[in-house]
Amino acid sequence: MSAALLGTQIDAVYHTSVVFDGLEYLYGRGIQTCIPGFSHHAGGSIFSRVAGQPIEVLTLGETSLPKDVIWEYLESLKEIYAAEAYDLFLHNCNNFTNDLSTFLVGRGIPDHITSLPQTFLNSPLGVLLKPTLENAMRPITQASLSPVPSRLPQPRAPTAVNLHPARAGSPTGVPPTGIVHTVSSLHELDTLLSSASKSCAVVFFTSSTCPPCKLLYPVYDELAAEAGTKSVFAKVDIGTAYDVGAKYGIRATPTFVTFLKGEKENEWKGANEGQLRGNIRLLLQMAWPPHPHLGLSLPVLLGSNLQPITYSKLPPLDKLLAKMGDASNDTSVVAVKEFVSARSSQGAAEATLPNLTAFSRFLRESTKTLSQDVIFTVVDLFRVALVDARFSGYYAEEKDHKTVAPLIQHVLSIKDCPYSLRLVTIQAACNLFTSPLYPKHIVTCPTLTTPIIELITTSLLDVKHNSIRVAAASLAFNIATYIHKQRVVAQRELLSTDDQVALVASLLETISNENESVEALKGLLLTLGFLAFSAPQDGELADLLRAMDASETVKAKSKLFRKEALVKEIGEELLGKGFG
Repeated sequence: MSAALLGTQIDAVYHTSVVFDGLEYLYGRGIQTCIPGFSHHAGGSIFSRVAGQPIEVLTLGETSLPKDVIWEYLESLKEIYAAEAYDLFLHNCNNFTNDLSTFLVGRGIPDHITSLPQTFLNSPLGVLLKPTLENAMRPITQASLSPVPSRLPQPRAPTAVNLHPARAGSPTGVPPTGIVHTVSSLHELDTLLSSASKSCAVVFFTSSTCPPCKLLYPVYDELAAEAGTKSVFAKVDIGTAYDVGAKYGIRATPTFVTFLKGEKENEWKGANEGQLRGNIRLLLQMAWPPHPHLGLSLPVLLGSNLQPITYSKLPPLDKLLAKMGDASNDTSVVAVKEFVSARSSQGAAEATLPNLTAFSRFLRESTKTLSQDVIFTVVDLFRVALVDARFSGYYAEEKDHKTVAPLIQHVLSIKDCPYSLRLVTIQAACNLFTSPLYPKHIVTCPTLTTPIIELITTSLLDVKHNSIRVAAASLAFNIATYIHKQRVVAQRELLSTDDQVALVASLLETISNENESVEALKGLLLTLGFLAFSAPQDGELADLLRAMDASETVKAKSKLFRKEALVKEIGEELLGKGFG
């Protein structure tokens, strides 16, 4: 009836989903997953076919992205693709499928699918029929997933994913930080203990006929999750793993054996919960001694907001594109401009991700074809688009960072780089942190790390432009807080020592010369504090702090900076006592 009602023939308004690694991902009642072909769509009483079976299957390509990266990206989308944000015509499954496929393989789904809703709305009766169709379809689009048929085997869970029931508005649960390994052979246990030769391990010897053991299972699981992935927790049933019980001479259950740095550390028997908790926590402290800085009083520093600083202010887009000249006519530029406009006026849920492959190609070519004055406008458009986690997430996983890294390198290569171009480049780099996928790349990938560190260190020393120094301090703050979280939570150093030394050296020099901007000084002090907190006390960074007399450099700023508590904490407590 479409031709008669709408004036144009529409065969269908399609539902789409993405299938990879044995699961189907779709959007309706939030982001949902199911066994491929067993969703609630395209079946039941409406169509005479099996529920969920697609009309057509399109192969979009292969992705090399790790599963944990994909899950983190999906988690970042849960607010954009929440159940309450669903709109049959303007924000539907096709938008989600397009965004996810763009992230996974670098290209979206066919235009004839994504353009259908707008074709319908552009028709004479489309707008009038929209509310009626939305109400009629809501029971389907917002339905829970159909139960998995009992005759089908459960799918094998992806390596980095646990298949828990999905909650509305988000994908299924992510893996816990620490797990208990169930061991069935001596070889398996030896392999696990070998992996913990530089940390610690706990082995819980149990049996199926030991009721006291079962009372401790939840406690043991809790302690494993608390310890995280830095330690090994194993459980051995001596009733089935005879060789393991024989090697360790286990005669009663429960028995616990702990290992520290590859050597046996302790052994005890009995179902004493307090003893179990105390012994394991003591083992963890011996394996991972608490840093002396944890005993310092730093309420202002440690109570600071650790959210990344971003620059989301929207420039007049029409004026920005007018300055761009002929380049503004590029279809990829127009698409990004429309994306930014829609996101600003209607919200992220109403903004359809543009063709990022085409826009990336335009960005790479712009450094060769456009003048310095025009490139500033391109980077500024890029900056405001990066505010969206979908947009920045795509570039986080781009192979070799072939768009962002050369763009920053080009700006650094310009002698006497124009103020506006350098400023928006730093601000765009800050906006990379809108995606949870980007920070690790920024501090561990030399292709990206090297130009970003150089951008910060050279910009911090710009004595002419306060805005440049403030933006550079913001970018350094984003890096420092990420490093801080990794040290405290995961006990690991991600940014190389050389890069940390370069950052701190430029920070100290800038702090020493900063006599005008309280805003810039505050950012510099917080950044220095997070880079120094819990840093190895016998490393090059600690040596630099002592050699440059960092404590006195900070304390000298007490007259300019009114919030003397922060100066005192960093200058006296952290840099004084902490590295004294």
